[in-house]
Amino acid sequence: MGPEEALWDVALPASPGRLPGVTMAGFADRGRTPAGLRLIPPPAVTLALVFGPGTIALSGTAGRGSVVAGLGFGDTRVRHAADFSCVQVRLPPAVAGAVLGIRPAELDSAIAALDDLWGRDAARLAERLNETSSWEERFAVTEAELVRRLEGGPAADPEVAWAWARMVRTRGLVRVERLAEEVGWSRKRLWSRFQAQIGLPPKRAARLVRFDHAVHRLVAGQEAAFVAADAGYADQSHLHREVRAFTGITPTAVACEPFLTIDDLAWPSSR
Repeated sequence: MGPEEALWDVALPASPGRLPGVTMAGFADRGRTPAGLRLIPPPAVTLALVFGPGTIALSGTAGRGSVVAGLGFGDTRVRHAADFSCVQVRLPPAVAGAVLGIRPAELDSAIAALDDLWGRDAARLAERLNETSSWEERFAVTEAELVRRLEGGPAADPEVAWAWARMVRTRGLVRVERLAEEVGWSRKRLWSRFQAQIGLPPKRAARLVRFDHAVHRLVAGQEAAFVAADAGYADQSHLHREVRAFTGITPTAVACEPFLTIDDLAWPSSR
């Protein structure tokens, strides 16, 4: 996506933050975000902290303010966008419960208005972000709020957090039985606690991680057959089915999606 085609101006923090695994980026709409633009689910719980006079509204939500997207959210589109600005935060699901005040499983892989979770605090944060004069200040304000909430919220079990991290490191290719053995739990116990605290059953969470890795390789221009073989899919048809399951479109089409093509710029540390 060349500068003349860019939908958004993107800002990044100058240095890593205090919260391991939490990443942030700032987005300012250039007035080109089209209605119907598809969102692609990352392997993270996502906060979009919208501020200023502009607005953005997503399918499945009633309001036009800040939202939180659960892990593996379904087919979601932009309903309306008008010169919005936002700080977008990607939270590892193992810490998302503490930050949000509810377990990710309670989001049920959906998108919810942040007001419903944080009440008036969501509006106060938006006001503070709008009052700042630079993206660095906005990142600092956002991080301070996340740290404050993290200290008082429900933490994931260390075994669950470790299992998620291991899943990410192996790009979704580790078996659930192996994870259970490595943490010293039964498969049933890991499955139950993982789903409750991460927001997806382990097998579907692994599928999401593997999907994310595969589609970014497609965006980078790699052939679908090679990506399928190297990412652990049975064949190219298997990759095709998984991409459709998470996005509703084909691997060829998903490689052109703006929310994916911007990722290497907005989230370089996650690639």
